[in-house]
Amino acid sequence: MKIKKILVIHGPNLKLLGTREPQVYGKTTLVQINRSLKGYAKKRKVRLVIAQSNHEGEIVDLICKSKGVFQGLLINPAAYTHTSVAIRDAIAAAQVPSVEVHLSNIYTREEFRHKSLISPVVKGTVMGFGPKSYVLGLEALCNLLT
Repeated sequence: MKIKKILVIHGPNLKLLGTREPQVYGKTTLVQINRSLKGYAKKRKVRLVIAQSNHEGEIVDLICKSKGVFQGLLINPAAYTHTSVAIRDAIAAAQVPSVEVHLSNIYTREEFRHKSLISPVVKGTVMGFGPKSYVLGLEALCNLLT
């Protein structure tokens, strides 16, 4: 049986986790989140490739290159959730089963964050559970792939 590969993309400013607005995003760092994801992936016997970028075009390139290489995409588009038609279109075009995750519940935040351009092109969205949102999203994605 071939090991499934999942691409994890962290969007802009997520390298600042742990110090950036801890009242919203908590004190868990991106390194700690990645460690949790890798631990879960090991249990599920899937391989993760993890990337973080503050640049929309780089995120689009990663998604476009995922078709035929990765069996799943776990993405936290961060601020691009609300603004990036390019990331939305790349996910739709790649046709790789995808799950969107957010640390916070976007619907309890500022009104401009209430709309996700990404949600209509992914299988599902997990949000509002802090760092656990990532593991729950990865679990959902792994279940979709089996």
